[in-house]
Parts: sequence; structure tokens; C-alpha cells
Amino acid sequence: MDMIIPNWPAPKHVKAFASTRVGGESNAPYQGLNIGAHVGDDVDIVAKNREWLFEHSPMPTKPIWLNQTHSTRVFEVEQPSDTVLDCDGVFTQAGNVVCSAMTADCLPILLTNLAGTQVAAVHAGWRGLANGIVENALEKFDGEVMAWIGPAIGQAAFEVGHDVFEAFCSFDPQAEQAFQPKITPGKFLADMNILVTQRLNRAGVKQVYYSHLCTYQGKERFYSYRRDGVTGRQATFIWIEN
Repeated sequence: MDMIIPNWPAPKHVKAFASTRVGGESNAPYQGLNIGAHVGDDVDIVAKNREWLFEHSPMPTKPIWLNQTHSTRVFEVEQPSDTVLDCDGVFTQAGNVVCSAMTADCLPILLTNLAGTQVAAVHAGWRGLANGIVENALEKFDGEVMAWIGPAIGQAAFEVGHDVFEAFCSFDPQAEQAFQPKITPGKFLADMNILVTQRLNRAGVKQVYYSHLCTYQGKERFYSYRRDGVTGRQATFIWIEN
């Protein structure tokens, strides 16, 4: 199985990985290991993909799946569950509860405190990031926290308008560093890694690590909404091992 293991110094009992589109049974345009049940793919095939992913990964229990809507809601979960949660982040202090975040360009953010007693997975598009989902997740943690940013769209491919520029720069003028103006007036190339790092740093998180993988450019490994429009989803997972 093609897994991306975070390159961060998390406590040894904190386990995490990101899936890719490699493998699976989905047909075009979802070709590969699509685990998104909300994107138009055959739901029976998606269920088979999720089961395959569980069987071929080190996850101790089936993950908590989210119905993500670019909100700022982060829910706490105390035990494994088949219930799909209406939120964009999931937090736990319980062992063997697998938190997940599905993406196809947005930022998958993994969080753990340095003691390894609390973890979270967060889905952050630009709206969720600008509106405070990172801060909402961090409010649930005790002590110092570190973060890992998984595969997401890179700056070279992420063209945005002035509305996105204003959403971040009105909150923090330093956010302008993340926007490269284009020749077209009112258009920018946005660096989501810089933007999320600024938010994390402002909230007290100084240890931030990155996959440095671009979903848009990595067509063989990743789904990308910006690149393909109709497409599947990969996911990023984290749990505390008992």
C-alpha cells in the first residue's frame, strides 16, 4: 500500500499516515483508491475501497469519517464509531480512535500534544482556515502542540481572487507574504503552507512540519479538485496507539 508517513518527531505511540489514490477499485474519473462517498462515485465501490484501506493499513479500528462542509466545527470523539460526523475536524484523547480528514487539494492538518495524549485531524480549505478552524481545534489541547501538514495544493497551482487575499490579510497583515500577485489584476498565487503556519504560530504552535507534496502536480498519487473537477478523495489519519 502507498502510504505517506509524517516526517515529524511525534511521540512513538502517536501513529499517522496519509493515503494516496494508488490502488483501489474506482473507475474514471475517480480512478484509484477513492474513499470519498460524496463525490459521485459508486458507493459500493467506495465502501470496498475503505475496507481495503483498513485491511492494508496499520489502523487499529475503522476511522471516524466526517461530512466536511468547510465549517469550523471540531468534534471530540471518545470511542470508535460508524457515525459520520458533520464537522471538519475530529479530536480525541482516547486510545485506538482513528481521526481522519479527507482532502483533494485542501490542507490535511494533523495535531498532537507533546505528551501524545491528545490528537486531532483537521480538514482546512481557505475558508475554514480563514474562519478559525485551526484555532478551534487547538482550544481542545493541553500543553505544547506540534503539527504536520499533509499533501495539499501548492502555491504554483493555487490561483485565488482578492476575496481570499482580503480574508487573510484583514486578520493578519503578515499574511500578504503568502500571496504572489499575478499579472491579471486582483489575482494571486496563494501559499497555503505559509498561511496555515502563520495561524499555527499565532496560536502558540512553533513546531510545524510539512509533506511538501502538491496534490495538483502529483497526478499519479493524488486527487486534485482544482486539476480535475470531478475527482475522488484521499485521507490523512492519526491515532493514539494503546
